[in-house]
Amino acid sequence: MKSNINKTDKIYLAGHRGMVGSAVWRALAAKGYTNLIGKTSKELDLRNQQDVHHFIKTEKPVAIVDAAAKVGGILANSENQYAFLLHNLQIQNNLIQAAHQFDVAKFVFLGSSCIYPKLAPQPLKEEYLLTGALEPTNEGYAIAKITGVKLCESIRNQFNKDFVSLMPTNLYGPNDNFDLKSSHVLPAMLRKFHEAKLNNNAPVNLWGSGTPMREFLHVDDLAKAVVFAIENKLPEHLYNVGTGTDVTIKQLAETIQKITGHTGSIDWDDTRPDGTLRKLMDVSKMHALGWKAEIDLIYGIESTYEWFCKRFISDK
Repeated sequence: MKSNINKTDKIYLAGHRGMVGSAVWRALAAKGYTNLIGKTSKELDLRNQQDVHHFIKTEKPVAIVDAAAKVGGILANSENQYAFLLHNLQIQNNLIQAAHQFDVAKFVFLGSSCIYPKLAPQPLKEEYLLTGALEPTNEGYAIAKITGVKLCESIRNQFNKDFVSLMPTNLYGPNDNFDLKSSHVLPAMLRKFHEAKLNNNAPVNLWGSGTPMREFLHVDDLAKAVVFAIENKLPEHLYNVGTGTDVTIKQLAETIQKITGHTGSIDWDDTRPDGTLRKLMDVSKMHALGWKAEIDLIYGIESTYEWFCKRFISDK
């Protein structure tokens, strides 16, 4: 069923400058949506309940996309469990509560595949939520996102509101975080191989054994899924968003090495944690509704590397 949202209706994108938020903004603008609003963290601290409620009450958006979150890779998550749990709870709870209180018609909550149990069967189905223990290295982030999913489900069930949660797999693309201390695996590898190439093709040291398998989704594909969720009333509260295919971390490293032109060695530090051995998403529910990822992994990495090189050079 189609949503009753018009191209001129006000849509608030929380986290509009981040990788996901900026991609959703581009996708909505490309489809002719003309009333998009966003606020920087300096303009609106989403952790402040009073400010968030005042903003939503005043602006009266018809739809909200929650793409705002404190995110990071294994190192950042494991070293900052408190902040990853608290800040994400504050951000999403304030937005969800304000959306409900001030009658926002559509709310799209974005989470992560890490909400599923560490040892869940593969591929990950939506119904596996809360059936086992989480991966310890990003437990704080996962618990926050699970809370957001359950809040949206509760509002949907109790008040019959169009609140839906989309759980993307590992994302990459323009405006990603390439900081080696806080980034995810794909952007971190891109930067490592690029800098090693510039450093006379020095060896690249990578964490773990290289055997874990990961699924990667270009952020522009996720953005199209968000637009799909805005334009349609989805029949269930929770949907996985991914490609349905995965590669080993070793295969990813070798692909990125080839794309960046690095010709040195790759050294694996197997004393470092691998994290979850596999996280493949079952995306059959979204496929059945009519959405499917379109961007090939190699093409996606090549275009992301081009974007990174332009930004990397211009920042020097």
